[in-house]
Amino acid sequence: MNFVEILKAILFGIVEGITEWLPVSSTGHLILLNEFVALDATEEFWSLFEVVIQLGAIMAVVVLFWKQIFPFGKDDNHHPLTSQGVLSYVKADIFVLWFKILVACIPAAIAVFFGDKFEELFYNYHTVSAALIFFGVMFIIIENKHKAKTAKINSLTEITYRLAFIIGIFQLIAAIFPGTSRSGSTIVGALLFGVSRTVAAEFTFFLAIPAMFGASLLKLIKFGLSFTSTELIILLVGMITAFLVSVFVIQFLMTYIKRHDFKVFGWYRIALGILVLSVFAFR
Repeated sequence: MNFVEILKAILFGIVEGITEWLPVSSTGHLILLNEFVALDATEEFWSLFEVVIQLGAIMAVVVLFWKQIFPFGKDDNHHPLTSQGVLSYVKADIFVLWFKILVACIPAAIAVFFGDKFEELFYNYHTVSAALIFFGVMFIIIENKHKAKTAKINSLTEITYRLAFIIGIFQLIAAIFPGTSRSGSTIVGALLFGVSRTVAAEFTFFLAIPAMFGASLLKLIKFGLSFTSTELIILLVGMITAFLVSVFVIQFLMTYIKRHDFKVFGWYRIALGILVLSVFAFR
């Protein structure tokens, strides 16, 4: 067993756990990190690793927001489907939320069929750096524009099916162009339509669950289950690390955005985009 590769997997898990939830592009960071600390693995395994490692990060959302996303139970059931019987254990409001999340996933689900083509066309440092910089600028512009405005939508229940689909279109942009940041693009879309920062972040977290589970499943099917023991350990170590780091990062972000805006992430994206462009242009 190569302990150096395991240490690399831990490092990738840390970076994934931090950057998956902060709107700064996990893909951009992983691509840049792989230039300096590349895994000793095949190109096919790396393509699988950088997607499936996100499952660890997604599980952090499931654990932290379990009460808000699990649609069954008597406790805290303020909107039971019926007043008595088995259906009284069904939380109608959470089912409605999941329907909205699935509607938001439709655009990205369509893009899955063209995933290989998108990777061929756009998975390069030019696209990553351009997306980092563009959405960094967008964060700054939107926050400056909405500085004195009060959010129109301050709870998840106020998000309509139409708005959910529109936010999903922003997620589609991230699915096509690496470096955009799935969380960054969906938060930008939500803010543009008057959603509060807290609600925008929460909806983005929940939206990631089906999106990332679906993407990981497709990668696993394509790669198959013919892992070497080292590959399996590396994958599990990366996922577990991403999960543990994500728990702290999500809690930090939810506390941070109650008092601060997203402009600092905008400036960071711009700086990172310039760094990525410089590293690859002059290597």
